[in-house]
Amino acid sequence: MILQALTRYYDILARDPDSDIAPLGYSAVGVSFALNLSAQGELLDVFPLFEKVQQGKKEVERPRRMIVPEQVKKTSGISSNFLCENSAYILGITDKGDTDFGIKRFEAFRLLHKDLLAKADCDASRAVIAYLDRHDPLSAREHLAIGKNLETILKGGNLVFMFRGGYVHDDPAIRQIWEAYKAGKDAVAGQCLVTGEVAPIARLHPSLKGIRNANPMGASLVGFNARAYESYYREQGQNSPVSEKAAFGYTTALNFLLSSVNTNKKFIIGDTTVVYWAESERKEFASAFASIFDPEYVEEETAVEQQSRKKVEEGLKKVAEKVKRVQVLDLPRLLADLHNENPRFYVLGLAPNAARVSVRFFINDPFQQIVERIMGHYRDLEIVKEFDNQPTYITIRHILDETVSKKARDAEASPLMAGALFRAILTNTPYPAALYYAIINRIRADMDDSGKRIQKVNYVRTAVIKAFLLRKYRHQPINPFQEVLVMSLNEHATIPAYVLGRLFAVLERAQQDAIGDVNASIKDRYFTSACATPASTFPILLRLSQHHISKVRQEGKRTFNYDRRIQDILNLLEVEKNPIPARLTLDEQGVFILGYYHQRKDFFTAKGQKADEPVSSDNE
Repeated sequence: MILQALTRYYDILARDPDSDIAPLGYSAVGVSFALNLSAQGELLDVFPLFEKVQQGKKEVERPRRMIVPEQVKKTSGISSNFLCENSAYILGITDKGDTDFGIKRFEAFRLLHKDLLAKADCDASRAVIAYLDRHDPLSAREHLAIGKNLETILKGGNLVFMFRGGYVHDDPAIRQIWEAYKAGKDAVAGQCLVTGEVAPIARLHPSLKGIRNANPMGASLVGFNARAYESYYREQGQNSPVSEKAAFGYTTALNFLLSSVNTNKKFIIGDTTVVYWAESERKEFASAFASIFDPEYVEEETAVEQQSRKKVEEGLKKVAEKVKRVQVLDLPRLLADLHNENPRFYVLGLAPNAARVSVRFFINDPFQQIVERIMGHYRDLEIVKEFDNQPTYITIRHILDETVSKKARDAEASPLMAGALFRAILTNTPYPAALYYAIINRIRADMDDSGKRIQKVNYVRTAVIKAFLLRKYRHQPINPFQEVLVMSLNEHATIPAYVLGRLFAVLERAQQDAIGDVNASIKDRYFTSACATPASTFPILLRLSQHHISKVRQEGKRTFNYDRRIQDILNLLEVEKNPIPARLTLDEQGVFILGYYHQRKDFFTAKGQKADEPVSSDNE
């Protein structure tokens, strides 16, 4: 399914004149230098091909992207590309101490090119052959043009040949002999699992580049490197027969999605690199998905990419602007602005696994359904804000950031949990239990620290607890917590865990009014035990509260009539008939936290504002 979808996407890209996608038999790679040759094969100069692009707030240099003859899959042996290689193959020099290392690779490069270029009747091919005959790897470093760029050349960038102002690999006669060579390669024919056609089967699939923490030389999505993984004595690609055409198509499309050329940028979740595309020629679907799902993950566009962005229809442009401003989204109108198209949409998560790539998740559904599920995720997270400037839409990054300690040196969320959360959002299924446990554990472990911006119970954590419980019980016959899984305070709810959370917030407020900020408040000392074992903790807290309330009265401070508030809350418990529970389950602990958050926020709700309305926000 993944290979088929990517192969179809390659066909879409190939029809798009602005995609600059590599045709069959070619690769799109970054090229660092061009070696300018004379007709006699003399190296005249070395031209840097770096381009300056804007990356965030700074300008960086990147190798120029070129369409060159298809690159071979590098292994531990010696294997040369055609007309585009690194310095070890083209110049015979390397930063390794072993001189033979570069000489052996230059000899392999020379044999391949003299054999192929002899078939091309053109001046460019003869110039390259002359260069190969006269070039001496042992004295290459002494050449003036090489010497002035030697440090950068040895970093491993690609080099190409230039002749009479043009690139040798673009010469029509040379392209013709290359394409004939590719078509005539020996390959076993078989039925392709992707297209169903009988065609030459790819022995090795091209490498994928741009996956975070994967092998920098490239990784494989499909590959067999040992007899233990083979079946019925089939070798390498024969175990999973994919035609050379299909293998080229799916890897080219995926490398395009992973590259900086793609205007709809990949983004990172944990250790997973995420790419996405619609089975449509319009890029606006992918752009809208990225903006709706998590605009903070999308890398900033470079100035060059902004200039090359294809002009879109005015209606589609308005949709993109609406999404980027994070306004309240009108989903029916969004789809109407997209002319009611509803193409198949794909989201693929890839994680590194040595020289291979693991598929963390693969979601494919109609675009409208994907968007509705994302919006459903945001609706489940809706809860009254603590402050007006907090985000209306809680992104996946906001959620994952709350699962790790702010004091950790390398604070990264569990990659498996991150992938499971992403999948749950896009499939409208319950959030992973690991997410809920991680949030509860952070609330237990953390102490409020304004200097490090740590808040034990905050907007995002409480929203996640609410959303987790909503999704967990949504498809069950009875939701025991339905009445409290709402945006703001429910003063009439009688669920013991929720009522006790409210009571703790009132007792905490009484202490704050009595003695102000202290090094260790009842929240620091007792919140975790009150949440887990309330029967043994609340009698202590209620006795303490009487001292705090007395102090407030003695000092004549403004009071909230704590005695009445405490009694009203205790009446909801019906303590005589239903005593305070000895223990709360994990789900009930989440409800306790929710009650605490709702009650604390209600203390600061503006007068005249209804309890079931969220605090107004300029961002909404």
